[in-house]
Amino acid sequence: MSKCITVGVTGGIAAYKAAEIVNDLVKKGFEVHVIMTKNATEFVQPLTFQTLSHNKVIVDMFDKIDKWDTEHISLAKKTDLFVIVPATANFIGKLANGIADDMLQTTLMATKAKIMIAPAMNTGMWENPILQDNIKKLQRYGYTILDTDSGRLACGDMGSGKLLDWRIIVEKVVEEIDTLHN
Repeated sequence: MSKCITVGVTGGIAAYKAAEIVNDLVKKGFEVHVIMTKNATEFVQPLTFQTLSHNKVIVDMFDKIDKWDTEHISLAKKTDLFVIVPATANFIGKLANGIADDMLQTTLMATKAKIMIAPAMNTGMWENPILQDNIKKLQRYGYTILDTDSGRLACGDMGSGKLLDWRIIVEKVVEEIDTLHN
């Protein structure tokens, strides 16, 4: 039985890097689904992820699988691991405070699956004590928070907050899936 990974894509410039992650996970034989926030669709079109994952991409809160089963509940139940990449400061703040106002947040609130978060944002946001408190809160709830990288950011600044290389994220996902099923 194929292990199911749902990739949540939020509205940061690093959203395009999630396409490489989805593509590689599918090549490795995982069943991959994608949920995008509406802001993420400003950076990458859902068709990109649909083509790579071979599954319908969910954006709208009211999309349904069929008339009896809402999509967020179905994915919440079948997913072995959720990977949020990139996770913006906005997304992390909402998640840490239980705000479920889009399909991704709602699905995460409904799941019992493991959740891995790959943050990406400007250095000032990354170092903000409110964001750091939200990350600590999520870690206390059992979420896996990946480190960020340092380097040149999309805004031109140099510093921390850069998304980890997509290959490292894939390695972490595979390691996590292996620990869930051993």
